[in-house]
Amino acid sequence: MAFFSHTGFSPLLQLLDDYEGRRKPQPPTFAPAFDVRELDDSYHLDGELPGVDQSNIEIEFTDAHTLVIKGHTERNYNNNNEDMAPSRSPSPGWHQPTVEDEDAESIATTADTVSSHGKAQPSPAHFWASERSTGDFQRTFSFTARVDQDSVRASLKNGILSVVVPKQTTPTTKKIRIL
Repeated sequence: MAFFSHTGFSPLLQLLDDYEGRRKPQPPTFAPAFDVRELDDSYHLDGELPGVDQSNIEIEFTDAHTLVIKGHTERNYNNNNEDMAPSRSPSPGWHQPTVEDEDAESIATTADTVSSHGKAQPSPAHFWASERSTGDFQRTFSFTARVDQDSVRASLKNGILSVVVPKQTTPTTKKIRIL
């Protein structure tokens, strides 16, 4: 398939490679949501990065007008029974699982989780929904005005990354007098 140009056929070639098992699985990626505001003297970027540690975020300029924010996030779940307990009391709409709710496969899986010492091993969780983004992320912002790269400030608080990019002051014309 290498004789085709990859310009217009990329999606088709990727599909064929995936079908034939030639492509390596790519780690998940996502683009976090950002609000970008322009004021008279600066740009303000506010991005949603819940659960991301600041050590996993990189902010850099790739050229005089382009800012790149990238990083990585993972989700770690604590499997304590205390964390898994319902936070509300049973109500008419709340369903408590019973033995009748389990199918044969889940019963077999439960039996397999007991180790040779007779202690129960934690079984993998069954997600009913998995909507939070994980993996690598990257956002690129290009500014129309000149920016002061040395005065950029960033902070991460309550899952919101705030970046302030000051505009560079407009150079004033200075006439040089010839002596």
